[in-house]
Amino acid sequence: MIRPITSDDSDALVDVADSVGLFLPDQLEMLRQMLRDSLSQDGDATPFWIADDDDGLVGLAYCEPERMTDGTWNLQLICVCPTHQKQGRGAKLLRFVEQMLVERGARILLVETAGTPDFEYVRSFYRKSGFDQEARIREFYAEGMDKVVFRKLLPVQGKWADVANPI
Repeated sequence: MIRPITSDDSDALVDVADSVGLFLPDQLEMLRQMLRDSLSQDGDATPFWIADDDDGLVGLAYCEPERMTDGTWNLQLICVCPTHQKQGRGAKLLRFVEQMLVERGARILLVETAGTPDFEYVRSFYRKSGFDQEARIREFYAEGMDKVVFRKLLPVQGKWADVANPI
């Protein structure tokens, strides 16, 4: 079941991110702080977090609007525990994010990832999900680690058959 996160989810969400093996300890601590900050906000915050809960958290996604744009959003994080990968869960999370964005009137969804060989499966996932590679910024994250930016044009609400039932 895909649902919004709650304050009780914080530790489990960091554990999910840690389980994929793509984040350094300082990045996991930044994630923990981002969760704290998001969960301490009152009301309906513009950025959103969602979780894949299958009798325990197995996936998460975080998306926020790009500042100073009209309807452009950035999928900052999406991951699924290795034990639950290759089951379509990442694709379902992504479709859920896209549905939420279409309902909010978003036009474009960006996602950034590393350009190293160990991230090829991540880049392949985005290509299979309808994203086009838009840019590559050499040496962005560190020496020898490029940033690859993918872009997906979102449909206008009501013109996308899968929006009504993304899962």
